Amino acid sequence: MQRRDFLKNTAMAASAVAVGSSVLTSAEAGPAMPAAARPMVKKSLKWGMVKEDLSIMDKFKLLKDLGYDGVELDSPDKLDMKEVLAARDKTGLELPGTVNSMHWKLPLSDPDPKKREECVKSIEKALYDTKQYGGTTVLVVPGVVNANVTYAEAYERSQAEIRKLLPVCEKTGVKIAFENVWNQFLLSPLEAARYVDEFKHPMVGWYFDVGNVLRYSWPVSWIEALNKRILKLDLKEFSFKKQNDLGLWKGFDVEFMEGDCNWAEVNKALQKIGYSGWASAEVSGGDRKRLLTIREKMDLVFNA
Repeated sequence: MQRRDFLKNTAMAASAVAVGSSVLTSAEAGPAMPAAARPMVKKSLKWGMVKEDLSIMDKFKLLKDLGYDGVELDSPDKLDMKEVLAARDKTGLELPGTVNSMHWKLPLSDPDPKKREECVKSIEKALYDTKQYGGTTVLVVPGVVNANVTYAEAYERSQAEIRKLLPVCEKTGVKIAFENVWNQFLLSPLEAARYVDEFKHPMVGWYFDVGNVLRYSWPVSWIEALNKRILKLDLKEFSFKKQNDLGLWKGFDVEFMEGDCNWAEVNKALQKIGYSGWASAEVSGGDRKRLLTIREKMDLVFNA
């Protein structure tokens, strides 16, 4: 064999070995992993944010036209169920869940057992309403600590009342999602996770409000601690400067992406725990123009 032919054949053999090794390595590694799902993929807002004087049907059409995927109603409420369902079916605007309307007026931690009972009944109705709407969660503030209710009392009473509702959750297939609010209760992410775990039941979880924790914590810490317990998200901004300059509640008076929430880090943390689903704006609403602005700002949050 001439030297030229020898070199040519040697090179071809080496290439074949390299290709074979590459194929073998690829086979050993298994199929390529799919790209991680985006964390926030469906946009919603609260019904009370819609300030246009329109019928239920026309409000649904408005929100759908503006690019929202869904809207969350209060329950119990005075809306006509048939009208709501007709608007949902006509427009395709989803009803991902409801917000219980009695948990502030009649908290589950109230010293009066009759008031607690009334709140339980309202949550029961919300569970049945949500099933009819095609939703999956009822947002519930679990308790309120104040001068008349100690932390321990709020903890014990609220859990006892929630346990009464678990059979209804099982029957409806709708979960109770606790929200972190400024209720002086469940202020730590580790405690919030433990509160859920102590029910030892799959029909309770967390409705994580990103903006509400900025007053005393960081969203990423909550996301890491709550992990798979997070069922849905509420979105709002918060500005430390406005809080300090104008007063505590003024901290919320800031547009998305203009406050102190690091949305890129929030998205990264949500992606890490595998969250992919609904996120609802809970901010100051308004007319068509204002609602469009909110949706456009949510686009920036989703893609931060």
